[in-house]
Amino acid sequence: MATQPINKAQSFEEYCRTTFDPKKEFSKPEVLKGVRVLSCTQYILGPSCAAYLGELGAEVIKIEAVRRGEAMRHTTPFNEPFLYPLSKWVPERGTGLGFVGANTNEYFTSIDFHRPEGQELVKKLAAKSDVFVENYRPGTFDRWGIGYRQLKEINPRLIYCWLGGFGGWGPGRVRASYDILGQSQGGNFGMTGKPEFMGGAPAKHTIWLADYWGGMMGATQVLAALYWRDHVSGEGTFIEYSQVHGVTRQLEYALPLYGRHGITRERWGNWDTQLCVHGIIKCGKSSYPKSENPQEMEEGYILISASEDKDFARLCKAIGETTLATKYAKADIRIKPQSQMEIYPALEKWAADKTKEQVAAIMDTNNIINQPVWNAKEVANHPHWNERGSVRWLDDPTYGELLHQGPAYKLSATPARLKWALKPVGADNERIFSELAGLTPADIKRLEDQETI
Repeated sequence: MATQPINKAQSFEEYCRTTFDPKKEFSKPEVLKGVRVLSCTQYILGPSCAAYLGELGAEVIKIEAVRRGEAMRHTTPFNEPFLYPLSKWVPERGTGLGFVGANTNEYFTSIDFHRPEGQELVKKLAAKSDVFVENYRPGTFDRWGIGYRQLKEINPRLIYCWLGGFGGWGPGRVRASYDILGQSQGGNFGMTGKPEFMGGAPAKHTIWLADYWGGMMGATQVLAALYWRDHVSGEGTFIEYSQVHGVTRQLEYALPLYGRHGITRERWGNWDTQLCVHGIIKCGKSSYPKSENPQEMEEGYILISASEDKDFARLCKAIGETTLATKYAKADIRIKPQSQMEIYPALEKWAADKTKEQVAAIMDTNNIINQPVWNAKEVANHPHWNERGSVRWLDDPTYGELLHQGPAYKLSATPARLKWALKPVGADNERIFSELAGLTPADIKRLEDQETI
């Protein structure tokens, strides 16, 4: 008698692998398909907001300065004209790589917002759009006659998202803001870096955390406004996002701690004020001893987390520190600053003749949580991120193969996706202005010759 085959239940890992397979992204629908976004943005804060919406399928139309584009194209290194031509008007210049991460999946047009004909063109596009994003100084677009108060008369369903440094009202409203300023005034730098008695100072983040975080916060508000419009009110709304306020929102318990006890949370370097061991230590050897690259010749670093008493005991056994195991057996003793100043140097002394990979192997063998501090090269080549599509080679229609970040989240039915990285300034002028604003080829040529578009 033949037996029926037994169908083995699919594991959770296999379910996730097949459900979120990056190769299947383009076979599924887009959740924001049909939503049109005008992105009158510059630098990172505003552009990243629009780009996140573009990842979800919105039609994002980037409007930037005529011919030379927005400033971010010129503020980062490697402006390579052969790989990244700036525009058909300025072919000898390129676009800096810093522009890539915040302008994906967008159509590129250019308009001079100062000129009356340019302002009228913005109004025509806004009349046929769902979302308008800008991050100029507060009131600038209102002064030009293309702010929310003017555009809502043309399109009452328009959702207008303004992202700025300090908000549209209050004592600090007139100040311009960049990522580093937002993090500084928002309170982040006040507790980032090493304290003075350890020879340190506040530490600036190399990446633009406040900008990319702010862009995501802005996109979240846009999604909420779209729901409100389409399911509740039938009308658009005005959104204000303050970059500095956004940084302050990240301060977790620092403000309640000050409010309750008058204690100002301060810098504590690569260690932790609430857990020990839970910090980054320096190893003594480079992971690339034969490399001639100065960056790779540097010693490595590794995060070690063993804050529970049993974990700390295993850590001490692994490094042969019986004295520390007895002296600091309890978490409430280890957490004291004086204790940490003995524990972490002991760990670094033990790791002085090891690479971060060798330390990681010993930690893994002893079931201790750890993570070597990776650089961009190591992230780009790690199989985990490549398999998941978090890092991928993009066959860009304009620029060819580019190494790029994939969307940072997975949606089973309507996945976010990466279509292209960027385009030259004004690359889509003809199509967008003819289809949405009714301009003829003669109109477009005239306005380009006048540098209005």
